[in-house]
Amino acid sequence: MRKIINVGLASFGMSGRVFHAPFVSNNPDFRLTAIVERHKSDSREKYSDSKLYRSYNELLNDSEIDLIVVNTPVQTHFDYVKKALELGKNVLVEKPLTVNALQAEELRKLAKINNCFISVYQNRRYDGDFLKVKEIIGSKVLGNLKEVEIRFDRFRTQISEKTHKEISEGSGALHDLGAHLIDQALQLFGKPKSVFADLGFFREKTQTNDYFELILFYENELRVRLKSSTMAKEKQWEYVLHGDKGSFLQQRFDSQEYELVKGAEPTKGKWLPEIINPNGVLHTFDFREETTAQNGNYMNFYDDLYEFMIYGKSNPAPIEQVVNVMRVIDKAFDSFESRSVVSFDNQ
Repeated sequence: MRKIINVGLASFGMSGRVFHAPFVSNNPDFRLTAIVERHKSDSREKYSDSKLYRSYNELLNDSEIDLIVVNTPVQTHFDYVKKALELGKNVLVEKPLTVNALQAEELRKLAKINNCFISVYQNRRYDGDFLKVKEIIGSKVLGNLKEVEIRFDRFRTQISEKTHKEISEGSGALHDLGAHLIDQALQLFGKPKSVFADLGFFREKTQTNDYFELILFYENELRVRLKSSTMAKEKQWEYVLHGDKGSFLQQRFDSQEYELVKGAEPTKGKWLPEIINPNGVLHTFDFREETTAQNGNYMNFYDDLYEFMIYGKSNPAPIEQVVNVMRVIDKAFDSFESRSVVSFDNQ
């Protein structure tokens, strides 16, 4: 009989409702054993079989739990993950991993000391559009890449009423969406030589960045540009790749978040609407063709996590990788403050 992983959610906000509870509850290898809601009881509507706790400490003290999902605001991640590790609990933590790289590195060391693991929910590694980009790069059809742009725009001109998103350390677009874009860049190209960053504060009365543009510099003259804006009403190509043999353009076309917010129930198989129309363009010396993104599935993250926990296969997003995401974020702030290109070095 296959072992079932007992999971405890540290909160039941959007992350819990949309990105974790549906996948845990619909994956036969996991059991949604406990959920923390400090004041409400919203989880009872769909997940009444799970235990309801009113504090994180109650969850920590549940000996039945095999995996704690720390999906609370980033400002709490360091303390919450630290407490779990000190009790010998394995952790899946939402992105961004922490507020800064120093915290991330301390957690990495603590996990090793306590013989625990940390996985980070970098779910955008499982987006269909990103998987298509990986496929194109892997095919070498573009030759030597020289210029890459990855962007994630929104049209949100008003500031949030949630203080952890606006005025707390770790808030802002660079930590929020930047954690995804930087992770994708590092997955595709590895660590950069140096970083340049510009941050914007566009919304009225905002106290945190709502725009960023990063340039990651690599060997062989490759530049990777990462951008995000809250003032983008019209969509642009979200992935743009130029090489010495051609170009590839891809729309951000993964519909998982949209469908999950509407209440879709994910499965191990196909659960998203069929992609009918092309959403990319591949243009080389020899041909120009329209392309279609792959079918993404965040369920594969949990499948990969299970294979790691039970059979010792690769951690789908180990903290050792994501520490470098936090280091790029730190370097971006250094660059913005100094208005200069800063070295990433090889720590």
